[in-house]
Amino acid sequence: KRAGPLAVLREALPKRNAASTGIGHTRWATHGEPNDQNAHPHSDETGALALVHNGIVENAADLKRYLESRGHQFQTDTDSEVLAVLIADEYEQEGGSLADAVRRSLVRVSGTYGLIVVHQDLPGELVAARNGSPVLIGVGDRERYVASDAAALVPYTRQVLYLEDGEIAHLTAKGHEIQDLSAARTERDTAVIDAEAVLASRGDHAHFTLKEIFEQPEAVERVLRGRIDRRFNTAHFGGLNLSARELLAFKRVKLLGCGSAAIAAAIGAHTIEQLARIPADAESAAEFRYRNPIIDPETLYFAISQSGETFDTLAAVQEIQRKGGTVLGVINVVGSSIARECGAGVYLHAGPEIAVVSTKTFVSTLVALSLFALYLGRMRDVSPAVGEQLVEALVALPGQLEGLLEREAEFAAVASACAGFDRAYFVGRGAGYGLAQEGALKLKETSYIHAEAYPASELKHGPLALIDPETPTFAIVPDDELLAKNLATLAEVKARKGPVIAIGHGSTLDAPMDHYLQVPKSHALLDPILMLVPLQLIAYHAALARGADVDRPRNLAKSVTVE
Repeated sequence: KRAGPLAVLREALPKRNAASTGIGHTRWATHGEPNDQNAHPHSDETGALALVHNGIVENAADLKRYLESRGHQFQTDTDSEVLAVLIADEYEQEGGSLADAVRRSLVRVSGTYGLIVVHQDLPGELVAARNGSPVLIGVGDRERYVASDAAALVPYTRQVLYLEDGEIAHLTAKGHEIQDLSAARTERDTAVIDAEAVLASRGDHAHFTLKEIFEQPEAVERVLRGRIDRRFNTAHFGGLNLSARELLAFKRVKLLGCGSAAIAAAIGAHTIEQLARIPADAESAAEFRYRNPIIDPETLYFAISQSGETFDTLAAVQEIQRKGGTVLGVINVVGSSIARECGAGVYLHAGPEIAVVSTKTFVSTLVALSLFALYLGRMRDVSPAVGEQLVEALVALPGQLEGLLEREAEFAAVASACAGFDRAYFVGRGAGYGLAQEGALKLKETSYIHAEAYPASELKHGPLALIDPETPTFAIVPDDELLAKNLATLAEVKARKGPVIAIGHGSTLDAPMDHYLQVPKSHALLDPILMLVPLQLIAYHAALARGADVDRPRNLAKSVTVE
């Protein structure tokens, strides 16, 4: 085990190895400094038992005190080592199989875990366990694999089965057994991984981030494929498992997500409310369940997650279902935990997204939610003529996106001009505020420039005090009924000598600014999708100019499987 990139570990490994069983883990540190000592795998003090663990042990301090009272010593700052010592103590003191020791130990654990355990006295055996953190078993010919993500298994097998929360699996090369925490046996059929959906390469692009930005036209086409109904100027949604009568019975729509998914939820809620004329709002899934939410049977809930494994979103889904609510998933990864928990919803089919920052899946989510808004709106009071306008705008999106991507050099030049600043503001109104949030998030994730988003109407209520020549403002100024107000905001920023980068529709804007980026006009509810592309490419090129790791920003993970 080594701190740092995998190349460091590769150099430390022997050139030849006769072992037929092994475990490993790549992760950011949740407890303790990321160094060799705190790296996975972790073992008990004898070194006989070792494990890898994804998740967080919430009662680690209590368990550690208990184990220290029994004479055990600890070598690391991690909660995962506590699990290793606890299971080893149980195995040595109480006997039975290793799976029994894992099961008895986990009954005492509060928190989340995706766990794999090995013991030196049991060559050729693995024990895996899951609670709130994904675990998949790959089934091959006289071989078994365990992983937290399907992409890791595709090079070796396409046959997988998913552990559910509270399940433990005992594996050898020839077979596996699954039991729950009460030792009851469980049978599980295997599923087949769609290899094309989980494998990806950078191709001719320097980074996955850039590749995935350029894949957005194709991703949007896949979201639209088979879902446009030109005869009735509406959308098709076969996966919702809800009839028109059932959909019309809902009085409100609520969308939940984390990170970029939460921002997509906010823009989607705006689109649904404006088009379908039904109250719709968005909330952080991470905050939702902790306020003891009132689950209304007349509210339709959506859980949005690229990976389908976001722990906070999964927990929100389970809270809604526990209280009798109806929740649908908007997911990219087929067979993921949230998709299986919801059982119905919308698959994005955007293709694998490898870079940590969300780009094509964010845009695909906005398109999917726009389709749902059209679908629900046509059931309510949206006219065929208005439906036709939105259908034509949706169909035109891929070509418009391609045209914007051809202007990469123009957006890169703006990024170069802004890369030397250490802070920035993003402002917009309505859905433009959600777009400002996503633009700020992309810039801070990739380039580490401190970026904040505000409604343009809020500038006078505090943030304007921080505008100065070293603080650029990115302004979303679509050609809509609020254009005059947005132009007044730009004038206020320039009056404080703040650099202004505006993104709008007209060939010119009657306002002072340093850079102006014109984007093609679409339907007003789809404008954020097109106005996002310049912000994505500016963030990417600013990160390159500052020497940041674009695909793997520090301290972040693609699938956030812990709280």
